[in-house]
Amino acid sequence: MTSWQLISWLSAIAILLVFFPKEFIPRLLQVEGYQHLVFASAVCLTLLWSVKAGIVPGLELFFLGITTLVLCHGWRIAMWICCLPLALLLLFGTVPLVEGGAFALTTFILPGLFSYAVFSWSYHYLSRHLFIYIFVAGFINAALTIVLKILLTSGWFYLEQAHSWHTIYQNYTQLALLIWFGEALLNGMAITLMAVYRPHWLRTFYDNEYLSPER
Repeated sequence: MTSWQLISWLSAIAILLVFFPKEFIPRLLQVEGYQHLVFASAVCLTLLWSVKAGIVPGLELFFLGITTLVLCHGWRIAMWICCLPLALLLLFGTVPLVEGGAFALTTFILPGLFSYAVFSWSYHYLSRHLFIYIFVAGFINAALTIVLKILLTSGWFYLEQAHSWHTIYQNYTQLALLIWFGEALLNGMAITLMAVYRPHWLRTFYDNEYLSPER
């Protein structure tokens, strides 16, 4: 394990512990149906992160689904839910153990925080309308989040000197131009369906604000 890999593990663990949501365990135990939502979210993420595609081994892309998770649970709970898929990927060798910390930072901790920041910005500075929630907090947010994830991962690969910057840019970073729309569409559709049929699943969606006839 290199010094950067150790630092990434320590940083990820520190962030998870410092921002541990105290309401998560009581909510998990007391709120009816919440366990099913949490574990369904973890299963969906595991499937999304297991399906990878790329040109150069080690430089694979996959859909995130982080924006939907953050809008459903909030950033702090979403981080801890992501730990279960990460543990499974580490167990089955899909993600090398030494890269677990970097994977956490670049896949769900920092992108998740960014995604929540975009939602928060849209909530405070844009009209609170269903279309704004779906298109900005969902669609555009997801597109920006996966671009950030790709940039963070590109920087990590370069920092680790796993590949030359030319190889990383040509075979990984540029692919952000291809995957952003798929990620945005996936999350946008999920948010739309939940906002219409299961609004109580979205912790960041408020019926009295986004569906108010006065807005």
